[in-house]
Amino acid sequence: QVQLVESGGGLVQAGGSLRLSCAASGSIFSINTMGWYRQAPGNQRELVAKITGGGNTVYADSVKGRFTISRENAKNPLYLQMNNLKPEDTAVYYCYAITFQKFWGQGTQVTVSS
Repeated sequence: QVQLVESGGGLVQAGGSLRLSCAASGSIFSINTMGWYRQAPGNQRELVAKITGGGNTVYADSVKGRFTISRENAKNPLYLQMNNLKPEDTAVYYCYAITFQKFWGQGTQVTVSS
């Protein structure tokens, strides 16, 4: 089992920055890929960014050049640096981790005002 706890969300004006953190505990040695999804009201959950066990990264087109995913050491903690935020980035952001199954955090709210 893996437990994930996100932090760092909040309210920011358009053009501002936030850094989300995801702290993993439990069987973290078995984690392969980690990443972030987000879900805005009325929308499906969408992938924002992910980082594989080998360090390869993938970003949604909508955040390329503005968001950066990273991790402090092999797997923990996971970060999402979000710059030049836009109102359309407003959503609940969820951290996830994949071992033999997918684990989710509880989510953290990001609100970007125009």
